[in-house]
Amino acid sequence: MNPLEWEMPKLLVYATLFCIVFSRAAATYAVGRGLIAGASRMRMTAKMQGARYRQACELVARFGAPVVSLCFLTVGFQTMVLLASGGLRMPLRKFLPALAVGSVLWALLYGTVGFVGFHALRVVWEFSPLLCAIAVCLLLAASIGYVLYRRIRSRESAHSKTDQYVSESVAE
Repeated sequence: MNPLEWEMPKLLVYATLFCIVFSRAAATYAVGRGLIAGASRMRMTAKMQGARYRQACELVARFGAPVVSLCFLTVGFQTMVLLASGGLRMPLRKFLPALAVGSVLWALLYGTVGFVGFHALRVVWEFSPLLCAIAVCLLLAASIGYVLYRRIRSRESAHSKTDQYVSESVAE
């Protein structure tokens, strides 16, 4: 499903990408709204009790619709923001315009940078499939390393906060 091979005008490609992300994001919001009532019976409960979800809830509660629009420029955090928006029952009159703006941003970003990425990958593959495989493996390893680094840092931060709380409690 390489967008470079879609035989349609660019504007129609952007419109298609917009519709795809708009539908997916609206469904995620709806799931977030629906899960609040039945969260205790769902597998999604663990995600909705995680630190990233709490962070998304705090951002949405504090800044509202702009967070929804800007979350489309992130990777991974977008789903948590959309779930949090639904879970916090953000009114549709605020959510839908933010969703539209974010969907346009995502479609333009994916339709430009994403196309360039697909094209670069194809050029590298045509030059050397081995080099392409190595590049993909290096990118994957770097991504995994970054995620692991962030998890270790967050655990260290949580431990230091716990240690600080315990030492303050003992001092009293």
